[in-house]
Amino acid sequence: MNPQASEWKPNVGASSFVPGGFSVSAPAPAPAAAAAPPAHQESTESEIDENDPLWKAVLKIAEGDRVKAMKMIADPDSLTQYPEVEAILTGDVAMEDWEKKDDQVQELAKDVDEKMQVADAAPAPVEEEAEEEVEEVDPASLKEGDPREHLNLVFIGHVDAGKSTLSGNILYLTDNVDKRTIERYEKEAKERNRESWFLAFIMDTNEEERAKGKTVEVGKAHFETIVKRYTILDAPGHKNYVPNMIMGASQADVGVLVISARKGEFETGFDRGGQTREHAMLAKTLGVSYLVVVVNKMDDPTVKWSKERYDECIGKLRPFLKGCGFTIKKEVKFLPISGLTGANVKDEAPGSECSWWNQSWTSGEYNTNCPTLLSLLDSLEMKGRDPTAPLRIPVLDRYTDRGTIAMGKVESGIIRPGMKVTLMPTRTQFKVDAVWANEDPVSGARPGENVLIKLNNAGTEDVRKGYVICTEPHCRAVEKIICQIAVVDMPENTRILTAGFQAIFHAHCCEEECTISKIFETTNNKGVVVKGARFASEGMRCICMIDVDRSVPVDTFDSMPFLGRFTLRTEGKTIAIGKITKLPPKKT
Repeated sequence: MNPQASEWKPNVGASSFVPGGFSVSAPAPAPAAAAAPPAHQESTESEIDENDPLWKAVLKIAEGDRVKAMKMIADPDSLTQYPEVEAILTGDVAMEDWEKKDDQVQELAKDVDEKMQVADAAPAPVEEEAEEEVEEVDPASLKEGDPREHLNLVFIGHVDAGKSTLSGNILYLTDNVDKRTIERYEKEAKERNRESWFLAFIMDTNEEERAKGKTVEVGKAHFETIVKRYTILDAPGHKNYVPNMIMGASQADVGVLVISARKGEFETGFDRGGQTREHAMLAKTLGVSYLVVVVNKMDDPTVKWSKERYDECIGKLRPFLKGCGFTIKKEVKFLPISGLTGANVKDEAPGSECSWWNQSWTSGEYNTNCPTLLSLLDSLEMKGRDPTAPLRIPVLDRYTDRGTIAMGKVESGIIRPGMKVTLMPTRTQFKVDAVWANEDPVSGARPGENVLIKLNNAGTEDVRKGYVICTEPHCRAVEKIICQIAVVDMPENTRILTAGFQAIFHAHCCEEECTISKIFETTNNKGVVVKGARFASEGMRCICMIDVDRSVPVDTFDSMPFLGRFTLRTEGKTIAIGKITKLPPKKT
């Protein structure tokens, strides 16, 4: 042992340990070349493949010294300083060998496939057969997911009309919420001194929404009947959240306009500045096929199921809805209900409370032959859903979950995993990896379904809200449109609409800043047409050109109505509703 040494190190050259005095110096270690190699080094050396490219390169660097080469192999970090070793470690040299092995594996797999096939099988590759089968499938015969028809219901109306309460009660009456949960909500509502809000808590899950009693985001829930499947979209009623309401209504097939029959509340919502008017107008613009007007709170002490009060509300609404463009006899249904008690929601109100309703609905007095809201929804027939048309899915939102997943509603066509789709306006192409309808994986989705779509190799920057997922022929991506608009309101400080007027352009799920660049003609309430007009005022219709700041994916109203409708908003008001009549010619 060496008393001056900082630590004990064995001498590999010594044959055995010899005790000695501390004054005697330890014998010098034998030279490395003469030292006997350890047993493990012999075994390692014997295992080395002399044809290994890495061993050859290291041996060359060590100038043929095998011991030095072994030490270098044992410390791989130090090898990276040599370019020839780095090239081998990164696989440049060995790539040819791997490619050869790959080819051998593919040939072997092909051999096995051929042996496994039935003798009478067609010689065409399996992949080509699968593609041919997909092309030959008749869309009418597809049975993807649940065969029952799916409808999106958007509940709209003035703030405090009872939209969330009605939505929550529908879920409770259709057994989608258990009694224990309802009791918990009742207790929570009582603690807030808002006993009648407990059903609204089913839809308003946000703490801010519960504290203020105002819906902010569009609530979403599902229920079903024997005949159909439904998605509830509970839209906010407050004027500050109209953009959120537009997002909900853009997905809807049926609008449920909730009106409060309580004295004073109907007048507040319907008069100028109330949201009843704006919501009804937006619903028509955004393309709902039917509008079901439910006069809520009929059980209120100020109403007591009064037919006179019900007729008063309906009488004021009819001319306004007609002015919005609704065909009253075909597209609008009227119904008295109580969202809190559930009367006329699932079960008909008892005759002791509402004696006149039975006779009214049997005679079809209010455009309905159904006594309750759910039976009325089941009876509605949806038209214009074409599974054979080119695919169109406006993107409502997207998120990341082991890949980018886009959310939207199938407006036309059918989407299936394996399809190649194009995103407009960027024109990027992706393959569809998976499709979910109501969070269940499906082999395909028809028009009307709310879907989640996983796109292969797509990043979050590739998919944005307002894009449209298409198949050939694609929709157009334009920065100019010629359109027909109806001016319904104007900001307080600007009473006329002229060239240069700026607003926010809302079409399907898309929002973009825009400028009215030219007005071609206007038509006033009396039908007088002015060519080359310089301005338009409230109540007029005009044909104009609109420039959009960035290209938007749209189409003409005649070819695809759901991509051809739009609204213009500014300063918290909807100032115009319109439809696209012409698009710029395609660039050749």
